[in-house]
Amino acid sequence: MTEVTRSRDCGNSPKNKFVQEVAVALETGEATTLDFSEDVVWEGVSDEPIHGIGALIQVLADRTAPVAVTVEHSISHGKVGSASGQTTLGNGRSRRFSHIFEFTNTKANRVAVIKTYA
Repeated sequence: MTEVTRSRDCGNSPKNKFVQEVAVALETGEATTLDFSEDVVWEGVSDEPIHGIGALIQVLADRTAPVAVTVEHSISHGKVGSASGQTTLGNGRSRRFSHIFEFTNTKANRVAVIKTYA
């Protein structure tokens, strides 16, 4: 099981919390289809963008779960959110991540586009 350290940025903001939880789900590979639009696009994790919820879930299923994920910051505004932090892999190697999310609406309860920088 992955050890997850969450940001204190979320406080009383459900949107910030959602951003954080989606970032953790992407990093751990434990995402559910409920958080994404059917035609979600994920850029930055392969040479070509990943199109569609089925392809996104398959990419995550093919990943090895990390040992730890630390979310340092989680913010949102309108139809956009971002989370950044660090992931530690089983071999001890760490890598930084930043996910920028575009939501389907201003309620920020489903992700339409993900841009990942790692």
